[in-house]
Amino acid sequence: MSIFNFKARIAVTLVLVLMIFMGAAVTMQVEAESLTLATTSSTEDSGLLGELLPVFEERTSYDVDVIAVGTGQALETGRRGDADVLLVHAPELEKEFVEDGYGTDRYYIMNNDFIIVGPADDPAGLAELDTTEEAMYAIKETGEAGELTFTSRGDGSGTHFQEEQLWQAAEIALEAEVEGRSWYNSLGQGMGPTLTAANEMGAYTLTDRGTFLSMQDELNNLEEIFAGPEELDNPYSIMPVNPETHDVDYEGALGLVKFFLERETQDMIGEFGVEDYGEPLFLPGLF
Repeated sequence: MSIFNFKARIAVTLVLVLMIFMGAAVTMQVEAESLTLATTSSTEDSGLLGELLPVFEERTSYDVDVIAVGTGQALETGRRGDADVLLVHAPELEKEFVEDGYGTDRYYIMNNDFIIVGPADDPAGLAELDTTEEAMYAIKETGEAGELTFTSRGDGSGTHFQEEQLWQAAEIALEAEVEGRSWYNSLGQGMGPTLTAANEMGAYTLTDRGTFLSMQDELNNLEEIFAGPEELDNPYSIMPVNPETHDVDYEGALGLVKFFLERETQDMIGEFGVEDYGEPLFLPGLF
């Protein structure tokens, strides 16, 4: 065999090996499927999804694309079929989503609670009150007296929906008595930016506990002022989008549901935040 032929065979072999490796890489890329999760911003802002989703991705062939918005926007994303599965926290809106045929079912996975945070001097005196009705009335009256500012997410999120429910329960007409007032700021922002704005303004706001704890080091002007009543409970559910309504990856969605319901994942939820904040940011819903 001539040296030329020998070198040619080596070159051909190297080309074939390179093609095999390139083919394997392409195959691996093809095998990695994309699953779209539309979720409330609190699960992203708190860092919880950053802790959990890599575990799911490592166990499966899925890469999870997260759309972190308010619950209202997440539900609308599901209605359009632009997500495979939703993780949200507005029970009444979730029930409506399923009843209207956009979701197949709701699976309760965890909860935390809503709290009202504000300046340490607490001009509305919320810390001395027992009920949310008293708290919302005190915010309105103190705001009208020019002694406080309140920031609202104003973005159609689960937290915003909860705030609206609290005004209604206190028999305060949101549109007539609150919105547009100089003391009330509707921001149209997620929980993180709303907390940042409240901190800068020395204002009160309604927040989920998890996001507040995760950002507490950045919020020197805010303290937890009011918490406790049952109506401030904040449950989270996961819902697959209905494959009979939209062309979605229902199998992948069910896989993510199953992952969140597993004991190991529930334990991870219960442990998340304890080391850094001394308490969990979310409580597992099943164990």
